[in-house]
Amino acid sequence: MTMLVGPELQDGGSRDGSELAAATLARVESLRHRIGRALTRRQHDDAQRHPMRGLVITHDDAARLITSPVVVPSPPEPDPLPLALTTWAERAGLDRLDIDLLMVALAPDLDSRFEQWFGFLHDDVTRRRASAGLALQLAGLSPTVPGHRRRLTPHGRLADRGLIELGSNDRPFASRELSVPDSVMLGLLGDDEPVLPIRQVEHGHVRNGWVDALASSLRRGAVLVYVRDARDRSAFELVASALRGAFGDEHRSMSVDLTRSDEQAHTVVAALRMRSVRGAPLVVEGADEALRSDPRLGDRLLRLASTVAPVVLIGRSSWDPDWASGTPLTLDAPVLTFAERESAWRHALGSDAGSGAAESTLAFRLNPERIRRASAAARLQALHRAGPVGADDVRVGARLQNSAALGRLARRIEPRATWDDLVVDPAAQAALWSACERVRHRPHVLDTWGLRRGGGRGEGITALFAGPSGTGKTLAAEVIAHDLGVDLHTIDLSSLVDKYIGETEKNLDRVFEAAEQTDTVLFFDEADAVFGKRSEVKDARDRYANVEVAYLLQRMEQFDGLVVLATNLRLNMDEAFARRLDVTVDFPKPTPAARSRLWHHLVGDRLPIGPDVDLQVLAKSFDLAGGSIRNAVVTAAYEAASQGREVSMPDLIGAVAGEYHKLGRLCLESEFGDWFWVIDQRTIGPAGSR
Repeated sequence: MTMLVGPELQDGGSRDGSELAAATLARVESLRHRIGRALTRRQHDDAQRHPMRGLVITHDDAARLITSPVVVPSPPEPDPLPLALTTWAERAGLDRLDIDLLMVALAPDLDSRFEQWFGFLHDDVTRRRASAGLALQLAGLSPTVPGHRRRLTPHGRLADRGLIELGSNDRPFASRELSVPDSVMLGLLGDDEPVLPIRQVEHGHVRNGWVDALASSLRRGAVLVYVRDARDRSAFELVASALRGAFGDEHRSMSVDLTRSDEQAHTVVAALRMRSVRGAPLVVEGADEALRSDPRLGDRLLRLASTVAPVVLIGRSSWDPDWASGTPLTLDAPVLTFAERESAWRHALGSDAGSGAAESTLAFRLNPERIRRASAAARLQALHRAGPVGADDVRVGARLQNSAALGRLARRIEPRATWDDLVVDPAAQAALWSACERVRHRPHVLDTWGLRRGGGRGEGITALFAGPSGTGKTLAAEVIAHDLGVDLHTIDLSSLVDKYIGETEKNLDRVFEAAEQTDTVLFFDEADAVFGKRSEVKDARDRYANVEVAYLLQRMEQFDGLVVLATNLRLNMDEAFARRLDVTVDFPKPTPAARSRLWHHLVGDRLPIGPDVDLQVLAKSFDLAGGSIRNAVVTAAYEAASQGREVSMPDLIGAVAGEYHKLGRLCLESEFGDWFWVIDQRTIGPAGSR
């Protein structure tokens, strides 16, 4: 490789990058004079040379080494650094000697002549990189002086910041080879774009008191900050906004998300190295897990953060004093208000939003990062339709951001049922409307009117659906989800209850953790399996059963979404749930009038029926819930389809008898009347006496 000097190495780089590249190349070029003096000291008479020099050590070589005195290198003449390299060194917390050592390690990557020179100086043609001893010699330092030697140890500034890498520990210190990571080399050549998983921090757009306070602390010199994330995982956006407030729109902060990295230690080292190259603030997400797994990381961050740009750590746990010998500035990130989320939506959608798009976002609890992704997905949906971004596009984009983790713990239902599909009494209809209106008007009531609940409780809504099986509880939850434009996830609580102590709470916590990252209606079926009344403690089983109920009460209060609890046994529910319920909906068995509406709605206009079908008779004669009526209509339709004809009254009567059989009820002539002969013919289920 031929030595190149000048900014032509830059491919569209900035002026500062070009100046740094030129300064780096010039500094490497200046090493030739020091190497020339070293080469002169190593020269011998031609008579002393032999053809295998550099490959073997002769007897004369060994004898000469014994008699040769240890040479302490003399320091080179003061050689000031170029301004661009001086600025970079100050940013990275290095001095001139550190820069000289770094240039020696970097030289073979920029000029192939250094490989030959280093091989000659090592008296070994296979060693094409500078060793620690040679680098110290060229910088006018000695490996016998502790302060000099420390500069190239793993604890020295260069290695600690990841700017150089030392060769194998199998060699003595002075013989260990030095190399420079590619990212550092590219940075010194003016290319300091982060490489995945390290990324550039986009400007945050949240302005509130918390953001302003952190920005002020950063301006005043806070070097290490630990932020405990909020329930809505919005800490990153808040920190990005604070960095913007502290350092302006031109700041070039970086971030790394350790929760997405399989090799956390390697990722942290790469991020710290990149931070030293750029001299820019660093945001580390998932820092609590990394601090737990690496007991040395906390002190290393404290040490580096004291001299370079600030580091902001984000974690879900509180700061543990055992993570480091010192304590950073510790903060708890607040949950974004509805107004702040709405502002994030408007900023992300921009001018692409059509009528009703912004208003449709009120049901979604996405954090700003997911809002940006949802907005991008909404624009693609609109592009596919060749129209402006509408409310339906926003709903699709928001649903695509839902956490896949909840899908592994619950059954996802894409809601299609509407209010027209729901047949309930007026009181239940009004209560269901109330639940939807609570979701829509939470911003106004909780934020504008200041009725947000305290004590660490969330802003969620809890509804209880109570009634016998088949009365429409699940359908009502689907209607609400459709009306709000979110998914429905149903969870059978009885499947989460575990006989082993503590496992039930873990199962519930996994559900709520996943649900907090999902905009959905969370529907707990058979809720009385866990929400049963707490009993007097007589043994260990009673105590731990009560603990499960208490934990679930606490977890529900912290949840920000809409939770629907369904039960067939309302009297079995714990009384402590009464004050935690925002909406209670009773689903009684339908009256004859309600059954008539159900029969007419389920048969509809598309199902072909014979002239003998009398839906009023079916509604008055058979006391069935809506679920059973639907099953009867579907069974009769299949019977008619198999015969290639329209649905007849005997088809429906036979299907009703089948539902009676499922319910363990007798088919009495007093109920079936003139159609009892169908039972005799089909012999479905037990028949009563005439």
